[in-house]
Amino acid sequence: MQPYLAKTLAGLEPVLAAELLAMGATEIRPLKRAVSFTGDLSLLYRANYELRSALRILVPIHSFSAYNERDLYEAVREINWAVYMDVGDTLAVDAIAQGEVFRHSQYLGLLTKDAIVDQFRDRYNRRPNVSTIGPSLRINVHVQGTHADISLDASGDSLHRRNYRRDTVEAPLNEVLAAGMVLLSGWNGQGPFVDPMCGSGTLPIEAAMHATNTPPQIKRESFGFFKWPDFDQKLWKTLKSEADAKIQPFEFQILAGDKDPRARNATALNLMSAGLETVVRVEKTPFEKLEAPEPPGTLLMNPPYDERLKIEDTVAFYKNIGDILKKRWPGWSAWIISSNRDALKHIGLRAAQRIPLINGALECSYQKFEMY
Repeated sequence: MQPYLAKTLAGLEPVLAAELLAMGATEIRPLKRAVSFTGDLSLLYRANYELRSALRILVPIHSFSAYNERDLYEAVREINWAVYMDVGDTLAVDAIAQGEVFRHSQYLGLLTKDAIVDQFRDRYNRRPNVSTIGPSLRINVHVQGTHADISLDASGDSLHRRNYRRDTVEAPLNEVLAAGMVLLSGWNGQGPFVDPMCGSGTLPIEAAMHATNTPPQIKRESFGFFKWPDFDQKLWKTLKSEADAKIQPFEFQILAGDKDPRARNATALNLMSAGLETVVRVEKTPFEKLEAPEPPGTLLMNPPYDERLKIEDTVAFYKNIGDILKKRWPGWSAWIISSNRDALKHIGLRAAQRIPLINGALECSYQKFEMY
């Protein structure tokens, strides 16, 4: 059994912890933008392939105290890096520096890289090359004050890259954020799902993948751990086949609508790329004319915030959303995310729940409204 760390977005820690629990992880502990857990090699592979709300899976290998640059350099250099890579391999270092000792993440990354390549140079009179694209080994270094953690990145590219997005419109949602929003809503596929302002279709696609139990990385061709010396290809193929075999049909409706034809076209293209065009129906009807399927159902919405997507009258726009929900969507649960808290107040409905989330660089409120 090995300790692992799953990175996520702020506000999604509870749903990530729940996903890990359902997967059989132990010693689960929610942290800030991360969840630590324990599992075996099978769980490491499954976590990368099946978790919807994780950005990266890290494998911690060393922790130590560093009071200055020399401390950090020497501690990193003492790790036997030949266990994890060969001199002919490539490496990349992702670094996060917080506190008074190390203030610049880029410099922290360079210091870590120097310690690793110097060890190889001393041993073999050769050094591995650095490559930010598809490296053999991606290393994560995190320093908080004087405490340093060194981890191996098992994911490689960020897990938000599902590889189904072929077209996009302005301000698309991060796939992990969209999946987290679906999970936070409590929608479990037992009822209809609607996104009336679908943009590039990320919310309905993530909802459809959740409802059909489709692994979020089903279109991904490789992970960081594929290039590790201990990669067990037979185990990986077995686990992938087992996960793919659990894909199931979906009995209810998932609707995606948008008044912008470009958005509808992007959604339709991305649905085909994801292989979900028969699961999600793209509606040409604007929100104010959209017919609500038989309740109870769940509606998720990512309307313009008047930040990256500008709207003429923000107050009137959000008030109209509230009026439409009251008149046309009785018996539904509606979830709305926005960074414009003043505009959210003009929806004119009492929020049953408020969850702080981050969309890009924007601090948002994700609010639930019950339509009685």
